[in-house]
Amino acid sequence: MANVILTGNTSGAITIAAPDVSGTNTLTLPASTGTLLTTTGVYDASTASTGYFDLPSGTTAQRPGSPATGMTRYNSTLSAMEYYNGYEWVALPKLPFNSISYLLVAGGAGGGQRVGGGGGAGGLLSGSTNLEIGTTYSFVVGAGGAGAATSVKGASGGNSTAFSLTASGGGGGSSFSLGAGVGGGSGGGGSYGGAGGAGTSGQGNAGGAGTSAIGNAPGGGGGGAGAVGQDYVLSPATGGAGGVGVASSITGTSTYYAGGGGAGVAGGTASAGGNGGGGAGSSGSSGIPGSAGTINTGGGGGGGGDISAGGNGGSGVVILSIPTAYYTGTTTGSPTVTTSGSNTILTFGTVGSGTYTA
Repeated sequence: MANVILTGNTSGAITIAAPDVSGTNTLTLPASTGTLLTTTGVYDASTASTGYFDLPSGTTAQRPGSPATGMTRYNSTLSAMEYYNGYEWVALPKLPFNSISYLLVAGGAGGGQRVGGGGGAGGLLSGSTNLEIGTTYSFVVGAGGAGAATSVKGASGGNSTAFSLTASGGGGGSSFSLGAGVGGGSGGGGSYGGAGGAGTSGQGNAGGAGTSAIGNAPGGGGGGAGAVGQDYVLSPATGGAGGVGVASSITGTSTYYAGGGGAGVAGGTASAGGNGGGGAGSSGSSGIPGSAGTINTGGGGGGGGDISAGGNGGSGVVILSIPTAYYTGTTTGSPTVTTSGSNTILTFGTVGSGTYTA
């Protein structure tokens, strides 16, 4: 083992000289506090300490402007160590972080034409997952389906996807004499004797049935994420109401999503859409179409009246709630960014794709 000789000076610096031929290092101590200077590199070092090494610490924005390969630091934005590999900063270790909540709602379906059934709400999925630092996650927001303007069923809504999950688009409402509603995330309402379409387990519910038993022939309501669409009512002639959606507080405010569309009726009382963006049905021969489902809720469109078209379904939405301490701000798709308590909320509301990099 090399010997260390301690000497004093007045330069205000600590200097460790290179070892001489006898293997002796000279440590020159300052007369007052100063800067530690080494005349040789520090390498192949070991320690028996059970304490710690205090790494440089700073945010992502405070990274060195011209990093060199091998630089290591603690990133306080990511709550992780990182090093520069010559091309990019790499977090160590790449660990998941918890408490990432999501709400995934597909597009609602269009309502049927002429005593049409209400459109089914888009399928709804919610929960939490872990995101891995440095990984980019992709999302798709489903479009609302078009209401039927001729003797066809309402168009089904588009699927929404995130984290290898798929929320199924709502099923279209049926039109006069076309029978059952279409199955989907939630099923569309039937028309003129047709049954409601089936919902997807864990995402939504079935639509209600329509009837041909009376001249006013009310249709069935579209299913919602929280309840089935209601069947027609004979007396007084009333279309089936849309099924209620499901309330979520992921944004910090309790809001209903994925309500079914109300059914149309030839003469009598048209029905309301389900709470959660479902459009109301229309009544009579005024030609006024069923109401559209609300955008970014996945609500189903309302069914048309005696001669009118069905309303369009509302588009879906993907919402993420991320602890602000972990939020990176790296996105595509132009999500709306808000905060709620200690979380940052990303709302992807534009139909199409977007991404978030953890």
